This record gives sequence, structure tokens and C-alpha cells, in this order.
Amino acid sequence: MKLLRYVLIAAVLFTAFCYLNNTSLFSTPEEGKPVLLAHRGLHQTFTHHDLKSDTCTATRIYPPEHEFIENTLPSIDAAFRAGADIVELDVHPTTDGHFAVFHDWTLGCRTEGKGVTRDHTLAELKALDIGYGYTADGGMTFPLRGKGVGLMPTLDEVLARFPDKRFLINVKGDDPEEGKLLAARIEGLSPDERNLLMVYGGKQPIAELNARLPDIKVMSRDTLKRCGLTYLAVGWTGYVPQACRNTLLLVPANYAGLLWGWPERFLQRMRAAGSDVFVTGNFSAGDPGTSGIDDATSLAAIPKGFAGGIWTNRIDRIGPAVREAARLKLDD
Repeated sequence: MKLLRYVLIAAVLFTAFCYLNNTSLFSTPEEGKPVLLAHRGLHQTFTHHDLKSDTCTATRIYPPEHEFIENTLPSIDAAFRAGADIVELDVHPTTDGHFAVFHDWTLGCRTEGKGVTRDHTLAELKALDIGYGYTADGGMTFPLRGKGVGLMPTLDEVLARFPDKRFLINVKGDDPEEGKLLAARIEGLSPDERNLLMVYGGKQPIAELNARLPDIKVMSRDTLKRCGLTYLAVGWTGYVPQACRNTLLLVPANYAGLLWGWPERFLQRMRAAGSDVFVTGNFSAGDPGTSGIDDATSLAAIPKGFAGGIWTNRIDRIGPAVREAARLKLDD
């Protein structure tokens, strides 16, 4: 009986410590509005129903509300004007030493071209119509066909056009050589310019880039897994493991509540460790796509006063909504 009493007292004390050390009730929310990350810029969105990793998403877009094509200079510009703080883009090395900004591993879905994107020269990629394959009615009409000729930019063109803007660069392949090549490109930037960039992608290229440029925040599925598992194990103490430091964290909205200290204490801990946190849409094992905070309902589920990052596919909706919320807060 005596031992049982001690065990119960220890359990109560442990529970009380965990609660007091991780509750946000006694934390003061940080000032400021959420940091908005526009996935693919302002782009054509699509249904995620029965989506598979090799599904051609250009053939399942919703009826277009605008003519912007993802990963283009006009799309990026429109995203920033809509309120994005960061724009995510995808890169592939070309056979002649450039980085083309384009989403797909192959060309046949969105363009009239064929083959693997990285197996082409820049000139070959520039000649393509990247709006060629988009259809909202099963192929009866192609509303963007002919409007994307020559619009595939290079990473150099993006950085030159938006020298003071923040970007999240997605390395599409898992070849370590891509990490080396991208590191060599980023090394030529000033420290202030490098500070505007984050990079994510496959385990091997991200490890290579991180080894060469440890000041750049990086993320891969491997870094996310290591951070998540170790933080779940020790985060109750307030300790931030090394795997969670100077990195990028994507937190599905339906799993955020599992994190020790969510939201305020978690954000404060990660910010102090040099990491950026972005809430994405709900994770679903049957959806290989990247869902975002894309409508009023999912935005309303974000904790009040949240000053972390929000990942969205609809910056045209979320940007104005966040601006309006900030205005109303100032008017109170």
C-alpha cells in the first residue's frame, strides 16, 4: 500500500509538471500575424479525391478563377501581392547547368513535351507550353493551352526578379548531386540573401546541402521524422532536441494538438531553436498531395493569435482573410 501511494503521488506530480510546463494558458501570445507560405505561388488547384502519387493533377483542376500557372514569375508575383510572405517553388537541374523551376518530375502532364524534366536543356524546357495540359472538364477544353509558352523560369531568374523576398525551394529529385549543385548556386549569394531561403526535398540532396551550408534551414521526410519522434519523447521537459533545431517543420492541423506545448510554448521553443513552423491542412494517409489551410473553415481552426506559419494553396483566399482579421484586431 505504501509503495502504491508513492507511485500515485509520483504520477500526480509528473502529470502536474507536464501540464504546467507545456500549457499555453500562462503564455503570452507573440505579437504579429501568421506568416503565409504560398505553395506553388498562385496556381490552379485541383480535387484530391482518389489522388495518387503519379496522378496528373493538371487534368483534374477546378474551373479556373484566374489564368496564373504555378511556378512562373507572374504566379509568384501575384502570390506576394495577395499577401504571401514566402513562396514555395520546385527546381530541377537541366543538362546544361541551370535549375529550371517546374513542379513535375516528367513533362507529359502539364506540357506538350515528353520525358524526364531533368534530362533536357534549358532551351528545350523554355520552348514548352507549360499550360498545355490543364483541363477542368475531362479534356473537352484546355483553358490555359497556348498561354504558358516560354514561361518556365530558372531559379536565377526568380531570385533576380524578387531579390528581397523569401522562398522555400523544393528539390524534386533524391540525387545527392542535386544538393551539391544547389549549394554551389546558393553559396554565391550574400549572407542576407541566403537568409531568405529555405530548402526541402529528398533525404540525400538535403543532407548534402546541409553539410555544405549549415546556416540554411532545410527539411526532408527524414528530418521531420527524427524531430517529431524525439520531440514526442522528450518535449514534455521543454527540451528541444538537436533534430528540431535550425530546421523547417510542417505540422498537419489534425496532429498539432499532440505536440508538447502546442501552440504557444511549442512555437516559442522552436523559434528559440532557430526553426520555422508551418501548419498545413489535415494529414490523410490516402492523400499523397500537400493539403493546405485553403478556406475559411480550416483557417478558423488555427489557434487565435497564432503567429507561426500557415501553408496554403489558396493565397488568394487566405491572404485577404488574414489581412482583414488583422485590421479588425487593430480596430478593437
